[in-house]
Amino acid sequence: MTLALRSEVVRISFRDPFRIARTVDSNESDGMTSVLVELIADEAPGLVGLGEGYPDPYYGETEATMAAVLPRLVGSVAALEIRLVGPGADLAGARAALIEAAERMAAALGNNGAAKCALDTALHDLVGKRFGVPVHAILGLSATIPPTDFTIGIDEPAIVGQRAARAARFPALKIKLGGPADLETLRAVRAVFAGPIRVDANTGWTLEQGKRLVPELVRFGVELIEQPFPAHRLDDLAALQAVSPLPIVADESAVTILDLDRLVGVVAGVNVKLAKCGGPGPAARMLARARALGLRTFLGCMEETSVGIAASAAVASLADWVDLDGCLLLAADPFEGLELDGGCHWMLTSAPGLGVRRRA
Repeated sequence: MTLALRSEVVRISFRDPFRIARTVDSNESDGMTSVLVELIADEAPGLVGLGEGYPDPYYGETEATMAAVLPRLVGSVAALEIRLVGPGADLAGARAALIEAAERMAAALGNNGAAKCALDTALHDLVGKRFGVPVHAILGLSATIPPTDFTIGIDEPAIVGQRAARAARFPALKIKLGGPADLETLRAVRAVFAGPIRVDANTGWTLEQGKRLVPELVRFGVELIEQPFPAHRLDDLAALQAVSPLPIVADESAVTILDLDRLVGVVAGVNVKLAKCGGPGPAARMLARARALGLRTFLGCMEETSVGIAASAAVASLADWVDLDGCLLLAADPFEGLELDGGCHWMLTSAPGLGVRRRA
């Protein structure tokens, strides 16, 4: 029994420059780099599982680290192939094997969430195609999900305002802050958009800035504040949440399910991303655990193709807020099959697996 994995590094330009407070290289704002994988199993001839992992150097990953660790991860789960997709496999057994696969990957290698995400996604897609069921059904989740917001990166306030006007059909906008003109940016957005605004400082503020800005954010009708301080500053997050009527949502401080318990009483919510926690299976379990702990749930994404967004959408029924717009930021998405419903809900259909395919 063997599991063969093919990987491909893709570099795709953004529709508009996209910069966040943590952007280091100016080239990062022009486009994204992601790793696509195809998983082929001897036990399921003709079927190919698609996966994607977005390597973020902030979390210690690059396309080079993914190439180095993917063979080890594949080796750690190869023995499960017959239970996942073999001729005698059943869906209940495959579901259990998917959970075991994530556990085996975690035991084989620490961290490396994007690499694990690529493989976990491909395994779910492969199992879905083998049994003719969508990924959300494999996970026992609903196809009814909240609408996605749309994210606008840091730029001159007038430019952000122009982009906000173009995105006004979305029910909420997520505005990247942490730059030199945060309030001017919000003023420009509010001039053209009447709906909820979610702000994300990507660790770019100090506690003093946060306390000073909160009353202004309330005045601008901001709905939530995402990760205002560095990941390790849980004391500052707790201090701001104590005085803020707006929910503080941890992102960089909430990487995997193991981070959740220490965030109880610190923040109101957590942002779960598949590329951080290791794929749709771990994300579903992280979202469920967060809810059980009384934390509100935000489902986010990286700047990914439809493969990554489809995998995220499969677990979106567990989220209070959804930010799955990564493929919408790209100048050209190499995949098709994932569609908005004419509004801002990703449509989860009965198509097997992720329901996406490469464009012809």
